[in-house]
Amino acid sequence: MRVFLGNAPWSKPGYYGVRAGSRWPHFEEEQLEYMPFPFFLAYAAAVLEREGFEVLLVDACAEALDRAAFLDRAAAFAPDLLVLEVSTISIDNDLAVARELRERLPQARLAFAGLHAFMYEPAWLGEHRDIDLVLIGEYEMTLLELARRLEESASLAGCAGLLWRGDDGVRDEGRRPLVENLDWFPWPARHFLPLSRYHDEPGSIPRPSVQMWASRGCPYGCVFCAWPQIMYDSRRYRMRSVRDTVDEMEWLVGEWGFRSVYFDDDTFNVNKARTLAFAREVKSRNLGAPWAIMARIDNMDRETLEALQDAGLFALKYGIETADPTLLEQACKGLDLDKARQVLALTHELGIKMHLTFMFGMPGETRDTARRTIDLALEANPESLQFTIATPFPGSRYYNELKQAGRILSDDFEKYDGFRSAVIRTDHLQPHDLEEIVAEANRRWQEHRRRRDNPDTRNNLQKAVDLAKNPKRIPDSIRRIFGR
Repeated sequence: MRVFLGNAPWSKPGYYGVRAGSRWPHFEEEQLEYMPFPFFLAYAAAVLEREGFEVLLVDACAEALDRAAFLDRAAAFAPDLLVLEVSTISIDNDLAVARELRERLPQARLAFAGLHAFMYEPAWLGEHRDIDLVLIGEYEMTLLELARRLEESASLAGCAGLLWRGDDGVRDEGRRPLVENLDWFPWPARHFLPLSRYHDEPGSIPRPSVQMWASRGCPYGCVFCAWPQIMYDSRRYRMRSVRDTVDEMEWLVGEWGFRSVYFDDDTFNVNKARTLAFAREVKSRNLGAPWAIMARIDNMDRETLEALQDAGLFALKYGIETADPTLLEQACKGLDLDKARQVLALTHELGIKMHLTFMFGMPGETRDTARRTIDLALEANPESLQFTIATPFPGSRYYNELKQAGRILSDDFEKYDGFRSAVIRTDHLQPHDLEEIVAEANRRWQEHRRRRDNPDTRNNLQKAVDLAKNPKRIPDSIRRIFGR
């Protein structure tokens, strides 16, 4: 039984697509390098290989393959089953690729998986005859059972997590329970992939850098967040054992030669006791490689940050989203902004680099709340940040609420990129307002960075700090001006 797993080509003039591995599929400008690791595909490939299946995994986005090269790779492998990870924003492209795969490989079964909730409905599969199967949500275990049944020519009835087309129409087997023991998974099948092409390096952690997961899921209820609502359909937080996680980390640094590690968990620091245990284990291994995490800012405190830094933590990603507490409450993020400001100051004090994320267009957004968010972002002065436009992914609570209120103004999914195009309106803002706001935010951030990173500015700031610490060094001419 031969299984082909693919992240199909997806691009447009001047831009490349970011799909598999991304919680927010979108286009990036060609001169940039950001590329997330396709975790679900790589874990699925590893599971299948462990169980004796012949597997090929091709990430055309990371390899910058065109459609012809991708189709040739798939056809040469001659699979019995093809699986493409797709997304809402890329779905038209994905369906076009599927049609061509169907023409080249008419005998193979073709399955879609990934972040497109519409395809989890039987009617969708009924309308798209080129697709035989849909894997719902977290799909590694579903794919394994599917491959076993196909190999044995067994019925697909009762295969949880699957939509399939039977003689009597589309059958919906419902969601499969999440895998509770994450240590059951083998480590991702990285040997198929162009590892030098994956870039997510907060704080400019050294290259070559590698991305890992230490957990899955998030217990918080942000209405806009896609993976907990669509891929997991759950707020359940699942953790790998500390030992297995650090074993993989040590292997990647020691055997593969990676110089840093980034943990792209949904939320790394949900459980403080486990976070501290992780820090102790990493420190005991003396890996000699810096690392970074995606963290919940108001879950941090001095004890945790100092322990993580002592174990090699170099940088953090924090999602703040807005400076307005009412917007945070309406978005069900539940973030304590006062605590967030304290942790920002503490993180700066410790010298840990930060990447911050902010979003415009949540329920209740106005130009004033947006201005205060921009002010907070500049005041926080992180190493890097990103501003996005709130985008309602189908299947999320945010999408459902806006759809019901008539505030989604476009069904053109290519506009659902979150960076340049707004597809919603709020009580106070139209799509063009949100697009202007994010453009202004990015303009102000670039100006801030130029001033901050200018050598003369840095020298003047350092002089001001030195003078504040040593007032006796202030020249007499300056003292006379200020009457001191």
